[in-house]
Amino acid sequence: MGRTFILRSSIAALLILLLAACTFQSGSTQGVTAVHMSDSDFTQHTVTLNKGDMLVLINDAPVIHIIANGSWVNNIPQPAQENGLPEVHVTIAGNDSATLGPFNTAGTFHLYCTVHPAMNLLVIVI
Repeated sequence: MGRTFILRSSIAALLILLLAACTFQSGSTQGVTAVHMSDSDFTQHTVTLNKGDMLVLINDAPVIHIIANGSWVNNIPQPAQENGLPEVHVTIAGNDSATLGPFNTAGTFHLYCTVHPAMNLLVIVI
């Protein structure tokens, strides 16, 4: 019974950790900030991170988002590579997520979805 109890307790603890890791809310938790995405937009358009933080993008919709450096300006995509921001080009399938970072340089950076016009995210690192 002792080994079975320890095994079950270990499995339960692991499941709780996995659930916690998969259920980010918008906001910051221990150096990780989550931003959600709907069908065609970020649910918030600006996020502030501390240097060293990670950013988790969570796709709550059954569509694909392709996130890259740059922004939409007047419905025209403007790809850009900004000093201090690593190159970002990530495809996030429907109901999935991606982790970016760590963001180690203070500054203001732009990310956008190449698929959805006007889908911009301003990342401010302090």
